[in-house]
Amino acid sequence: MRRNTRKRSNTARRAVGAAAALAIGAGGLVAVNIYASADETSKGAAQNQAQAAGTSTIDCPDVGQQLKSVPAQAKAQVDKELALLDKQISEAYQRLSTSQRAIQQDPNFAQNAIVGPLKDKRKATIDRIVIAIGRVGAKPQGLDALAACTLRATGNNTNAGQGGNNQGGNNQGGNQGGGNAGGGQAISGPVAADYVDITKVKPNVAAPPRRAGNASKGVFTTKCGVNKNKLYNSDNVIVAPGVTNGAHHVHDYVGNQDNDAFSSDQDFAKANTSCQNKGDKSSYYWPVIRLQDGTKEFDADKLGGGAEGNVGRILTAKSSTLTFVGSPRGKVVAMPKFLRIITGDAKAFTNGPANANASWSCTGFENKVQLKDKYPLCPSGSDVVRTFKYQSCWDGKNIDSANHRTHVAFANAAGNCPSGFKAIPQLVHRLVYDVDAPSVKDNGKTRPFFAVDGFPEQAHKPITDHDDFINVFDGKVTQKMVQCINTGRKCA
Repeated sequence: MRRNTRKRSNTARRAVGAAAALAIGAGGLVAVNIYASADETSKGAAQNQAQAAGTSTIDCPDVGQQLKSVPAQAKAQVDKELALLDKQISEAYQRLSTSQRAIQQDPNFAQNAIVGPLKDKRKATIDRIVIAIGRVGAKPQGLDALAACTLRATGNNTNAGQGGNNQGGNNQGGNQGGGNAGGGQAISGPVAADYVDITKVKPNVAAPPRRAGNASKGVFTTKCGVNKNKLYNSDNVIVAPGVTNGAHHVHDYVGNQDNDAFSSDQDFAKANTSCQNKGDKSSYYWPVIRLQDGTKEFDADKLGGGAEGNVGRILTAKSSTLTFVGSPRGKVVAMPKFLRIITGDAKAFTNGPANANASWSCTGFENKVQLKDKYPLCPSGSDVVRTFKYQSCWDGKNIDSANHRTHVAFANAAGNCPSGFKAIPQLVHRLVYDVDAPSVKDNGKTRPFFAVDGFPEQAHKPITDHDDFINVFDGKVTQKMVQCINTGRKCA
């Protein structure tokens, strides 16, 4: 039975003020390798640390990604402890963002008062994870080494007076620094450097793999809308089941209308759906995009929303296309019911780009340019496009895995699945947004920045975009999908 049937219909706007920047994850490490120079990442002196504190984030190893196997009897507790690790980083990041004066006065303040105590909290939580797993299986080794965190540069350096990102009273600019608890310099992003004029990017789209003679060439499309009914929450039932605000950012939902932290497979099976084909009760969800124009959404002061650095007007996509395609190397098999897949990584700014998979582009440029670490500045008449291509190989046994990744895999460049994996229909999700290109020269003052919702310590970087899918097709529609794809037809 569900432990909580209360529905939170809306949740989070992207935060842009220092104090609003709260949250997130059992994070990771790489951002700086992408956005900062080598000499910036190597500065270890306390004085330099203090000077950079206003543009630093908290970088913690991602414990969840290191868990390859969790016994079923320990899963509930492990999930809650992993969510607690996210909360601890959220609270530490909140303190970092509101302690600028103390850090300037004492170069060791951040390490002694924020990063050090965070390590102690994380160690206790990690110990509980090890004990919980050890009670019913083999204790995981080496997790103790993941307790320590560091301060890392975000690359969000801006000069005073440029407007937008460090002008506390600018409600139209970049980060609306004065719009959230206490005001001050915004450190959560985005910044002008996160955007690129797509007309100036060299073509980078590779040719698709050559199809074999027995390739499955069909296409199956399901139409589920764009969330015009505004079903929002900041939960994530895949990663943090049973934990309210487990995502620390807001999601759009289409398809299944009963997705929150407490939804069970039975709830999904009984729920209504926004899909035209009522045999598709699958849940499709993704972080919202917000326009940082000073709008106060319903969650402006709530966790997951403004209290965690997600502020501004939520933008509804003008179109959302959900397409399942086949394999270039052969036939596909049916996906198991309740299969969970996450594509992309919400913590890729700190975890690094290994699992980053979302692509950004503009209409008219999609077959030429796809971006992972920049938001596109689209020319007049062109719309912003987000594209998610899901894993197309399944291990043939599991509907999920401890780190939510190892039960599925991407095919290689030739289209072949790893040994022991089976080809399944590949979900390709395309979202289109009618949003003006921000005015980067004045840091979004004339035309405000747009950015994806995310964990505050991830600085709203485009590389953190991601998409989630839970398969709840009924048997008849599943069979139709596989037949359609394997026989080379186009079906809806």
